Amino acid sequence: MDRRTFINLAAATSTATAFTSWSNKSWAAQTGLLTRKIPSSGEAIPVLGMGTWITFNVGKNKTLRDKRLEVLSTFFAGGGGMIDSSPMYGSSEEVVGYCLAKLPPQKRLFTATKVWTVSKWMGERQMQTSEKLWKEDTFDLIQIHNLVDWEVHMDTLNTWKSQGRLRHTGITTSHGRRHKEFERVAREHRFDFAQFTYNIEDREAENRLLPMAADRGMGVIINRPFQRGALIKKLNGKPLPAWAAEFGAQTWPQFLLKFVISHPAVTCAIPATSNPAHMRENLEAGRGALPDEAMRIRMADYVHTL
Repeated sequence: MDRRTFINLAAATSTATAFTSWSNKSWAAQTGLLTRKIPSSGEAIPVLGMGTWITFNVGKNKTLRDKRLEVLSTFFAGGGGMIDSSPMYGSSEEVVGYCLAKLPPQKRLFTATKVWTVSKWMGERQMQTSEKLWKEDTFDLIQIHNLVDWEVHMDTLNTWKSQGRLRHTGITTSHGRRHKEFERVAREHRFDFAQFTYNIEDREAENRLLPMAADRGMGVIINRPFQRGALIKKLNGKPLPAWAAEFGAQTWPQFLLKFVISHPAVTCAIPATSNPAHMRENLEAGRGALPDEAMRIRMADYVHTL
């Protein structure tokens, strides 16, 4: 089954919109998403979260905002929890806040954003702005993005955490950059989370970052599981192997996500989408069986041949 066929089928059997699916017991009563525990706190979160880069940067356009509200409603109805955003994602944080304000309170909501600026004062001001945009007075996670002025922000995050204003701290790297420095900082200092890129073709993180996170007891958030859509485009029209059914993958996006979240060091992956049907499809990857190590090797080898 290709992505289009799956989406059409899902649309035909779902409620008319994600707004109504919020109260749709048949959808909400499905087997819940698999969860992983955050090593430092023991809290369990769903293995699939939601990224907001590009997709939620829609400005003041009410039509587009309400479409994102539909995406977010679908996310929660399907068992999702973590929303990851950032001040450098344009209007994404403001749009997330707009959507959250229109939905009932979410027990599974795990709020994650970033600080990405220089100096203590500017970092604090940026994080205070994030609180106002999200309409949240306590973030579950704030991450220092790309290690920008990380020593200064680390002190601020630890202070906020001790004051109960923040629950977890983290660091991120993007585009596969600066792995060596990222590893050094994470080994020398205590953070609850590490976020970086990992997917079936970009597997550099297997060499250093994933083992390091396991050694240090850090939660791992994976961005770009689809290489910003490039992997899905590459695989579109290619045959999904029959043996993908052994771990419940019906489509290529599910195949790719199951590869990522089946790594034992991964806590959560955060694919981004602006399409409610794609959200439903992605969430299904977090249900049922996951491939074991032998199957993961088989999956990577197969994709490499295409």
